[in-house]
Order: sequence, then C-alpha cells, then structure tokens
Amino acid sequence: MDLPVLELKNVWKIYKMDSVEVTAVRDISLKIHEGEFVAVIGASGSGKSTALSIMGALDVPTKGEVFLSGTEITKLPESKIARIRGRRIGFVFQTFNLHPTLNVFENIALPMRIHEFPESEINSKVRELLKLVGLEPREKHLPAQLSGGERQRVSVARALSANPSMILADEPTGNLDTKTSLEIMDLFAQLNRDGKTIVLVTHEMNLAGYAERRITLRDGAMVSDKKNQKGGIKGG
Repeated sequence: MDLPVLELKNVWKIYKMDSVEVTAVRDISLKIHEGEFVAVIGASGSGKSTALSIMGALDVPTKGEVFLSGTEITKLPESKIARIRGRRIGFVFQTFNLHPTLNVFENIALPMRIHEFPESEINSKVRELLKLVGLEPREKHLPAQLSGGERQRVSVARALSANPSMILADEPTGNLDTKTSLEIMDLFAQLNRDGKTIVLVTHEMNLAGYAERRITLRDGAMVSDKKNQKGGIKGG
C-alpha cells in the first residue's frame, strides 16, 4: 500500500497540572492514507481534539512518533515543523479563526502569502476557491458581514489555498444550524471525491456518517477503527 499521509505510532499526551498528571491521549497508533475520509468520534473529554492537534503538528506527543508522508516530525525543530505543517495540512476549526480586519479574498490568500507564493498564483487560486465554495459575490466582505455558514466556507477555502495533502477539521459545524451543517459536510464530501484526504473530529454520529472510516476514542484511547457502511449516515 502507498505510504500513509499520516501515521501515529504509540502516541501519548500527558499534561501535568501541579502534582497531578492527566492523560489526554493514550497509546494511539493509526495510519491514514491518501484520499481517505476519516471521522474521529467520542464523547467530550475523550481526547479527540488533542489527537487532532497532534496529527496536525500543532502539539507534540509526550511519547510516541508522528509521521507526515513518511517524515518523522516529532523531533524536528518548531521552525521546520511549521513549514511542513503549512504546506501539507489545512485546518478548519469550529470558531472559524478568520482575521476580522481582512476581507474574504485576503483571508483565503493569507496562507499563500505567508509561504511566499507568487502573487499571480495567489490571485488565480483564490478565485478558483471562491467559486468552489460559492462566495464569489462576497470576496470584499469582512467576516462580520457574513453568516456563520459563509464564514466556515471561507475557512474551508483558506485551508485549501496552499494545496495541502490533508484537511483536518475540528468540530467544523459546531456553531452552525442543522441545514448549514449539512451544506458544509456536503462540501467536505465533494472535496474528498475530488481526492482530498480529510480527518473530521465530531461528536455527531450523523456527520460521522459522511466518512468512509470511523475511529472512536474513549478516555484518550482508540477503542475502535471501523469502515462505515457505503454511503454513510448523511443527514441523520
């Protein structure tokens, strides 16, 4: 089989709070391959978001190894990790994390500008992404002038702008109503059909049904890793 886009080997994350140790992630090993759509589910406090942060190189494990496209990153300096993360991973968060003083076009372009893409490439790529997420008429609007669903579409476009190999989404529909949530999930499904690797953290089973594979965490440990039935649950 092809080299995994992402691999965790015996990963632990232990936080020390005064004299108390809290284990957020407990001995997780997994592989995610190119083109997969994986949902990570579990109750609040199960370690989902911590695991996703480690997958995305936003956090380092206390023990264990993390590989991105075969490169072991856990012992690299933060500057190099940041470059790898910026080129290979796109993030979508529940809280959108848009820059309030930048318009839609500028928010989408920001990762490309950080990584010094040519301006001509930035312009063509942002226009392509605006069309993809249906926000062409909104390109000059500030985040405060957008609905929650529109803001999340900007977040998705921004995550795609540097053409990463993988999208990590942490409860991306948590601040949206049901109809808008399903529209965002339909967008993720389309991206996956187009070949993008997606890892979705959610506590909602109907949204997990969009994925082809479902990983369940409990008390920081991976308790199951199953294929969803073809077609998933989708929409409840």
